[in-house]
Amino acid sequence: MKTTMIPPSELIINDDGSIFHLHLRPEQLADRIILVGDPARVTMIGEYLDEKECDVRSREFHTITGTYKGKRITVQSHGIGCDNIDIVMNELDALANINLETRTENPEHRTLTLVRIGTCGGLQPETPIGTFVASVKSIGFDGLLNFYDARNEVCDLSMEKAFIEHMQWNHVKGAPYVSTACPELIERIAADDMYRGITISCGGFYGPQGRQLRMNIEDPNQNEKVEAFRYNNLKIANFEMESSALAGLASILGHKAMTCCMVIANRYAKEMNTGYKNKIDDLIRIVLERI
Repeated sequence: MKTTMIPPSELIINDDGSIFHLHLRPEQLADRIILVGDPARVTMIGEYLDEKECDVRSREFHTITGTYKGKRITVQSHGIGCDNIDIVMNELDALANINLETRTENPEHRTLTLVRIGTCGGLQPETPIGTFVASVKSIGFDGLLNFYDARNEVCDLSMEKAFIEHMQWNHVKGAPYVSTACPELIERIAADDMYRGITISCGGFYGPQGRQLRMNIEDPNQNEKVEAFRYNNLKIANFEMESSALAGLASILGHKAMTCCMVIANRYAKEMNTGYKNKIDDLIRIVLERI
């Protein structure tokens, strides 16, 4: 535990006592947190809550805290990408584990339970459009966790090595890392009706996911290699843009986290469903019941 005061330049607190980007105060944060990318989806999930305590908006960050069947839940949007997950995870943890008045770490650790609900592109024949995928392992193409000292303590180093060798990875793209979701949370949320697999979190929607419009990508065989990778009976199930950072940062900070996504595009079959928003309601209801 750090006992030194964290300087104002590192822990930025607004004049109203709220954390810098999220504009939340510690008392507004529940132990159970549902994360979504789209701020509008926070509003949608908020309609399921029996009571609402607060509704806070700042940029792409929208927060509603309330209760669902007696469970106190915070619904938090994070925008797109692992860089935003870095902001959200650090600030949620600060709200839980740092005294914002003294700028010192709290003596007792508070563990948060975080489930991200998202959309993704399926990469296997058995993950067609509409499939719910639970990310057991996540491979980060974004490099975020490499900036934190404890990355080797929480990452699956043997899987990283196997993936780098399989892909014939060009290190100019930065080192991929492998983070692991909370096993207990995977069992509870995924149960027996979600596909469990490996997720790749990409640093972009186009080139990093193998899409080519007017620019060629560095490895034109990337997606074929990704689809063929196997590790401990797991396949790479999907592409998205946040799960690796969420699982990795949660592991370092001592929280429980996982991601579950609905497949809206199957890259293997080259199919896309842009009218997915009604179907994702089913995934939202599952997470609300099981979190």
